[in-house]
Amino acid sequence: MAAPVPILHGDYNRLKGEARAFVEENIKTCTPDNIWLCDGSDEEFATLIGNMKKEGQIRDLPKYKNCYIVQTDPADVARVESKTVIVTEKKEDAVPTVKEGCKSQDLGIWMSPAEWEKAFAERFPGCMKGRTMYIMPFSMGPIGGPLSKIGIELTDSKYVVLCMRIMTRMGQNVLEVLGNGQFVRCLHSIGCPLPTERKINNNWPCNPEKVLVAHFPAKYEVKSFGSGYGGNSLLGKKCFALRIGMVLARDEGWFAEHMLISRIEMPNGKFKYITAAFPSACGKTNLAMLTPTIPGYKVTCVGDDICWMRFDDQGVLRAINPEAGFFGVAPGTSMDSNPMAMATIMTNTVFTNTATTSDGGVWWEGLPLPEPGVTITDWRGQPWTPDCGRLAAHPNSRFTTPAKQCPIIDPDWENPKGVPIDAIIFGGRRPEGVPLIYESFSWQHGVFVGATARSETTAAAQDASVKVVRNDPFAMKPFFGYNFGKYLAHWLSFAKKPNLKLPKIYHVNWFRKDAQTGKFLWPGYGENGRVLDWVCRRLEGEDSAVKSQVGYLPKPGAINIEGLKPTPDMEQLLSVPKEFWIKESESLKEFLEEQAPKDIPDEIRKEADDLIARCKAA
Repeated sequence: MAAPVPILHGDYNRLKGEARAFVEENIKTCTPDNIWLCDGSDEEFATLIGNMKKEGQIRDLPKYKNCYIVQTDPADVARVESKTVIVTEKKEDAVPTVKEGCKSQDLGIWMSPAEWEKAFAERFPGCMKGRTMYIMPFSMGPIGGPLSKIGIELTDSKYVVLCMRIMTRMGQNVLEVLGNGQFVRCLHSIGCPLPTERKINNNWPCNPEKVLVAHFPAKYEVKSFGSGYGGNSLLGKKCFALRIGMVLARDEGWFAEHMLISRIEMPNGKFKYITAAFPSACGKTNLAMLTPTIPGYKVTCVGDDICWMRFDDQGVLRAINPEAGFFGVAPGTSMDSNPMAMATIMTNTVFTNTATTSDGGVWWEGLPLPEPGVTITDWRGQPWTPDCGRLAAHPNSRFTTPAKQCPIIDPDWENPKGVPIDAIIFGGRRPEGVPLIYESFSWQHGVFVGATARSETTAAAQDASVKVVRNDPFAMKPFFGYNFGKYLAHWLSFAKKPNLKLPKIYHVNWFRKDAQTGKFLWPGYGENGRVLDWVCRRLEGEDSAVKSQVGYLPKPGAINIEGLKPTPDMEQLLSVPKEFWIKESESLKEFLEEQAPKDIPDEIRKEADDLIARCKAA
């Protein structure tokens, strides 16, 4: 059967069954002028780059090999969580019912099917007129792997194709593995049919006034309109890998989490795999690519952002990184903070909304200024100097780069069976009161620790005009694909299943400050390996912990600080101030009871009450 519109590229006959039906249904709705079935090849990539150059959407960065810069419309620079919704028949399937009188629902936005139908009708019919629909079959995880999942994204954005090629295993070969099996349906449009009625800024077509990113848990579907920016348009990322991924995980008995995965090799040659969940700007990518300063230790990276985990038939929790690339925040990344990331991004990388230099490179806040005579142009295209009073790079500027280029990529990072997880770490940016590290008492207590994770806001937060501590459970606040209370029940359920080797759960805080000076008490970066050293020794059964009201703390002297100058104040770093924790524990319970009073599992309520009692009795 012929395609409904002309084919510019690819063998349309490789689309069969449900995959072809999905494509043809959306061709009828979106009315593109032609279609392009992506193969993921170098030749395709080069052709699309050439076409984007002609349209003024991308430029070479001659200082590096095969690197490019894209500058977006200033109105389209970030994920838009306020316009990201979950569509279900019943509201309680998507979001918890908040306490009466509570002003905000912080754990997701629900949209009814009737509201969605109206929104859809206002956006998608005819949205690709005059443009090409790109059809991208892609695999999250190694193609054909037992933990992997397949998606098909339809888009009218070449930029999305370039980045999805880096971030996923994308191409027509995915269709051979798919056969007639299940796939996640992803529809994306920039929302600018031709001829456009809207002024195009920076040669970046978009429709920010009508942005909407909708998820359909019952159908395993995502539909996104109006934005070409990464998190709204690279639908394999947060939309599929987390929001729809966690629904698949609930339905099939596994975990889809916002976590890094790293291997820590100890001086004795043994190694431990950890996952870690941190909110934005809390050192997640830096920890994923850590260069430990403590002698004899080595860290390799499996993934820096998303983790899918499933127990195998031996009861071991195994994890894969479902992505194939890093979509990292550029500002703050430097040779001091993350030399491995810097080494990774020097080839085959698409940069977005960074500043550029007159010698053909990129620049952002956190990097050394270029050599004398080399000038900087900011992300808006204006000349920039350090004293001009504005940022050179957008705070959310990004690099999209292949993970396989990372110098410390783990040798098993693409093992389709996954790597065995020994520990799960939660954390946040807490300037006072919260210890450098503590170990949970049990799996149930560890789930409570994740559920009550909090962090001080930074410039990365969409509405962070002032620094305040906000709840960010499991570092998943923007990414829940179904009711948070039911999600906690899913985590708790694994403690009731026989013969599972449950990992230990920890909480870290690199950001505690001295109450007198306001300076950080812990040096961070590579020195964080000293904390991981204690974790590894605990996993080996070392008796080096003491019980506190919040969890097991390292015994005095258990953290190796030999050679650190100045010597950190470990007593203050590991202290658990009574008055602080009485208020903290009560605030944590208040959050749970406000946001999910009907849906929080009894086990989590008990943990909240027990923490309050321990803090008052301390």
